Amino acid sequence: MLERLSHLFVRTLREDPADAEVASHKWLVRAGYIRRQAPGIFAWLPLGLRVRQKIEAIIHEEMRLAGAQQVHFPALLPREPYETTGRWEEYGPNIFRLKDRREADYLLAPTHEEVFTLTVKDLYSSYKDLPLTIYQIQDKYRDEARPRAGLLRGREFSMKDAYSFDYTDEGLDVSYQAQRDAYERIFQRLGLEYVIVRADAGAMGGSKSEEFLHPIAVGEDTFVRNDAGYAANVEAFRVAATEPLPLEGLPEAEIHDSPDTPTIDTLVALANRDVPRSDRPWAAEDTLKNVVLALVDADKNRELVVVGLPGDREVDMKRAEAWFGPRDVEPATEADFVQHPALVKGYIGPWSTEGPVLGLESSSGIAYYLDPRVVEGTQWVTGANIPEKHVFHLVAGRDFHSDGVADIANVRDGDPAPDGSGPVNTARGMEIGHVFQLGRKYAEALGLQVLDENGSLVTVTMGSYGIGVTRILAIIAEGHHDDKGLIWPEAVAPYDIHVIQAGKDEQVATVAEELAEALVAAGKDVLLDDRAKLSPGVKFADAEVIGIPHIVIAGRGVAEGKVELWDRASDERREVNIADVVGALVGRD
Repeated sequence: MLERLSHLFVRTLREDPADAEVASHKWLVRAGYIRRQAPGIFAWLPLGLRVRQKIEAIIHEEMRLAGAQQVHFPALLPREPYETTGRWEEYGPNIFRLKDRREADYLLAPTHEEVFTLTVKDLYSSYKDLPLTIYQIQDKYRDEARPRAGLLRGREFSMKDAYSFDYTDEGLDVSYQAQRDAYERIFQRLGLEYVIVRADAGAMGGSKSEEFLHPIAVGEDTFVRNDAGYAANVEAFRVAATEPLPLEGLPEAEIHDSPDTPTIDTLVALANRDVPRSDRPWAAEDTLKNVVLALVDADKNRELVVVGLPGDREVDMKRAEAWFGPRDVEPATEADFVQHPALVKGYIGPWSTEGPVLGLESSSGIAYYLDPRVVEGTQWVTGANIPEKHVFHLVAGRDFHSDGVADIANVRDGDPAPDGSGPVNTARGMEIGHVFQLGRKYAEALGLQVLDENGSLVTVTMGSYGIGVTRILAIIAEGHHDDKGLIWPEAVAPYDIHVIQAGKDEQVATVAEELAEALVAAGKDVLLDDRAKLSPGVKFADAEVIGIPHIVIAGRGVAEGKVELWDRASDERREVNIADVVGALVGRD
């Protein structure tokens, strides 16, 4: 097709948008692909829609090859299915809820498991109807507390979500692998680097869960990997189990004054000076830091918990939210400490000379969890629940116990992988796809059963598979730009070739027009800059910011039978004969 820039609904900007935090946001707005409507909400303009449609076309093709059929569900959905599965409450403040004129509750769908399940239940009743995989590309809505980074973290976003339905676990494995393989093909065709990592299922539920992460500096996800093939996001990383140590022969717990020890380092220095160990010096990892967290449910009810972890570690809030979900996790406030005077801020510990201070069976009634590294037989320095005092040689399993494990400490480079494959390294990434084996969670809640070969009712097992379409577009833009504008890969560029009429001479206009039409006849999508009143410099600047990979400049050389070919990625220009342009640009295929 031929598109004339004189008629295209686009305006490029010379200044960066004030709220742009990342390159993709800046260039997509400046180049006229999207326009901000509200925080985390964008309008799509013709150029942006063309790139989006190119991405969607690749997804549609691979979904068909994987045996999936396209459907389309509404974004506005009733409360009842989500209430049946428990997710009306589980999502808490993260979904948009609204009422119609009859006061009936609705939501703007963050995901569509419930309605997919109910539709299959309505239409299918026999194992002969299965396996089935259906998918849609649909807008989703989540009430992000801090929408940011343009399309990378918005309140409205487009997602491809597919759901598989089988009546045996073996069938689910096959359906899952088909979608997983399709995802690899999609990302390879889009030229996106990806790492497949083990993931936490979160509010989706289910068992097996894997994320496709694109390594990127602005990524909001941390993941770990090693050369042996282990990979997981930090929420799914689990500390390798440690064997307990013998309790015999360990020194008795002692309380000592510890003034002026506001940091772990100052506490360690005091410990080695005043209460030295016989076997080795105390270190930061020998101190037991007790962190107070508030678990907040959808009704804003707060429950305090305390987590003990080695003093050289910090709580990773994403890991904490995955561990304690679906409730939100917040640091305890001053008001929380006022309501719980047993917690002596700065000197909290699980033990006193009169018995346990923390734990559900203690007088405080505050649940106490321990990092997996705090195993029986390890000895610690920790708060004595008395201002400016710490207890030394406090032994886990002898002097204090917990209500369970909380594996929520930060993961660091060099930590051992839980599968024994060696140390891991951390990296930043952005989720571009996620595949789940949901199992029977939603089918059981919503009553999706079919008759098997023996005429018995069996509950269907499901898989769920998502790709962030608009996020992928932003990630591609994030990785394909320079200091002048976008540089789209050929697979997703809004047009294949950008022809510029660089001059007001009639011969220049005629050659530009004829070249554009010849390229279209050769099967290319062409954007022709035919704007008569603009200077070549303005047109070149627009070409740079818009980012079509191949540019033809019809200018002064036309009189000598020549035009320039401009490769946007390399920024190289070369002169060619007018008669050779189509062959040079089409022949490279």
